[in-house]
Amino acid sequence: MKAVICTKYGPPEVLQIRDVPKPIPKDSQILVKIVATAVNSGDVRVRALDVKGFMKTVMRFVLGFSKPRKPILGTVFSGIVEQVGKNVSNFKIGDEVYGITGFNFGTYAAYIAVSDKSVVVKKPSNATFEEAAAICFGGQTAYYFLEKAKVSKKANLKILVYGATGAVGTAAIQIAKYHNAEVTAVCSEQGKELVQELGADKIILYNKEDYTKTAEKFDVVFDAVGKITKKQCGHLLNHGGIFKSVESFEMASEEIEQLNFLRELFEKGRYKATIDRTYSIDEVVAAHRYVDTGRKKGNVVLKISE
Repeated sequence: MKAVICTKYGPPEVLQIRDVPKPIPKDSQILVKIVATAVNSGDVRVRALDVKGFMKTVMRFVLGFSKPRKPILGTVFSGIVEQVGKNVSNFKIGDEVYGITGFNFGTYAAYIAVSDKSVVVKKPSNATFEEAAAICFGGQTAYYFLEKAKVSKKANLKILVYGATGAVGTAAIQIAKYHNAEVTAVCSEQGKELVQELGADKIILYNKEDYTKTAEKFDVVFDAVGKITKKQCGHLLNHGGIFKSVESFEMASEEIEQLNFLRELFEKGRYKATIDRTYSIDEVVAAHRYVDTGRKKGNVVLKISE
């Protein structure tokens, strides 16, 4: 089967398309023909080993020293179940599914075999495969951090989302609005129209205004891109307010509940997949180059098959 191999850490050109053996599902696994995946910020950081200081050594231990131990990158997928192991009862051949593999990676490929108990569920019935792949990474991460901030359990919260046009930020706006929060989005002027469409109540354009000087106070400040610290914006929090950042040592754990929540929202028309660009698997280097620019709005989808 066709797969993208990360041959070593470095620029996008270290990614090569190769023919590798098609996985054979075990008794408790399903074999999924992948239709679409996404190139997200996590993927490009792993490819480039883009971490600072001591964390670079830590990540080499976790991922592999000179190159990724698991060379097929990619952490999200949508596709069609092509084969089921003999112990699988919750999926059948032909099911349209989407899922997250996390540090198991493996989604830049034509097929993947995953446990039927892993983070994989039926995709939203009204979503294309591209949309399903797009809502995974950002939606799951935003859901995790907003739940930690207890957004679903408190009424009328005021939330500031920094980095509101990325995969996580666009998801955070929509999830927060679903929970009836008032959302202030911090983004560039180029992202203003997008965050308005997603439901942001107020917008601070960081190329025109210093968000730290706003007179407003917030119950939650969520850094969706890992660029700010609590020290910089703690004064914007109400008493008892919560600061959360994707750049913290707190990893966003993946759970089936998160994908079921996103599916429900999408099927209700309360959640949109924000797709900036779509590339074919043969264009994976170009896709990584674009994500490396830091200018993507929402998600970049990688189309694997028809």
